[in-house]
Amino acid sequence: WRRRARARARGGVERRGPARPAAAGARPGAPSAGMSYDRAITVFSPDGHLFQVEYAQEAVKKGSTAVSGGRQRLAPGHGGGGRGVGRPRGERAGVAMGPPLGLAPCLWLRLMAALPQVGVRGRDIVVLGVEKKSVAKLQDERTVRKICALDDNVCMAFAGLTADARIVINRARVECQSHRLTVEDPVTVEYITRYIASLKQRYTQSNGRRPFGISALIVGFDFDGTPRLYQTDPSGTYHAWKANAIGRGAKSVREFLEKNYTDEAIETDDLTVKLVIKALLEVVQSGGKNIELAVMRRDQPLKILNPEEIEKYVAEIEKEKEENEKKKQKKAS
Repeated sequence: WRRRARARARGGVERRGPARPAAAGARPGAPSAGMSYDRAITVFSPDGHLFQVEYAQEAVKKGSTAVSGGRQRLAPGHGGGGRGVGRPRGERAGVAMGPPLGLAPCLWLRLMAALPQVGVRGRDIVVLGVEKKSVAKLQDERTVRKICALDDNVCMAFAGLTADARIVINRARVECQSHRLTVEDPVTVEYITRYIASLKQRYTQSNGRRPFGISALIVGFDFDGTPRLYQTDPSGTYHAWKANAIGRGAKSVREFLEKNYTDEAIETDDLTVKLVIKALLEVVQSGGKNIELAVMRRDQPLKILNPEEIEKYVAEIEKEKEENEKKKQKKAS
């Protein structure tokens, strides 16, 4: 359009290059491949899709699986109430600086780490479990984390692009500290979840930006000691859950949780941890050595279980399976 404007200002005629041949089978007037709807995040396709947002959701499906759960089912978007539940401070007009312009879909999906993550919310405990990414022999494993603390009472596990998650985590931590300094109370889990969801949503309707390629499980305790679990996706929506899974294999893990999640399964802290490990073992083939677990109890900081503790739980689970198989064989005989 700049070339045409200059040509009109000079009173001349715009010089155009040779026309590109139409693709075979293309209907007249249809947009070319270079002008397809999947290259713009603010333009709906004729059938009502925002393809860049859907590509981001596909990227999450190929990311690490996360599972979480709890005692009671909450309505979508319902939170703990009380101070700090209002509109997040970052929820206002304008767009903050963030990730670079969108990537091609094929490159986007190649950047994903195919690891599963699981989380469960119990009576007085919340548990997040992820499959650890295999690292190089000389690489420090402590630098590869899918579970991060946002505040003393809130932590998050994510599936998707780690670089995008770093931006979201840093923004959320700043918001938690700003809220604590302003209100003199820690954030509620719903408050920081809505802040993260609002941040993601702004990137789905802004030119020159692309959606964040992550989905997150956010768990923690409100000021009254109530455990909470929320899940957000790249489109900016969020829901409260008893238990959930994100990333690769999330469908099969979620089906396992639907069948096995009961009040008896989360009666104690150990049973809640075992439920998360059992759910992860549905998609993790290498046993406990590739599982990372984070536990948060009421009025206690986030704790990352060491490999020895995880192996102990895995051994107990395998022993229980063997005993159940023996009982089935006796009944069959």
